Amino acid sequence: MRETLPSPSRPRGRASRVLFRTALALAAVATTAWSWPAAADEANLMLSDGYIRTIIPARPAAGYFTLTNNGNAVVSLVGAASPGCGSVMLHQSRSQNGVETMVPVASVDVPPHGSVSFAPGGYHLMCMAPAATLKPGASVPMTLRFADGGTLTGDFPVRGATGQ
Repeated sequence: MRETLPSPSRPRGRASRVLFRTALALAAVATTAWSWPAAADEANLMLSDGYIRTIIPARPAAGYFTLTNNGNAVVSLVGAASPGCGSVMLHQSRSQNGVETMVPVASVDVPPHGSVSFAPGGYHLMCMAPAATLKPGASVPMTLRFADGGTLTGDFPVRGATGQ
């Protein structure tokens, strides 16, 4: 005598069908959530006007650029790296009670369909321990790192103290 068992892919009974449909719906939601594009999708980001300004050789240099986010989600810049720098930090110049200071920042948010400029007197990259080759007329790659693990690399020409 052969016993017939219900197929796991075809639940029997009303309660089983409801549980099965619920499990399928949850799986569909989870799959959709996991497949959303990353916030730092390079196709949605544009790096422009990048350059490094040196003032005194072997002293920290500053990096400036504009980052435009054409996507629909906030993008968080969390770091940068360049072979022309021992390390790169995100900084912001601030004026408080007539005193100018530079402070490190953990991240800089770029709003959807907006941009953030890293410029003298505001946000900038600090190129610590610049390489001896970081001289006006040269250029170095700069890789920006985002909170979601994405990166964006651009070529940064090196300029002198006047920005030329």
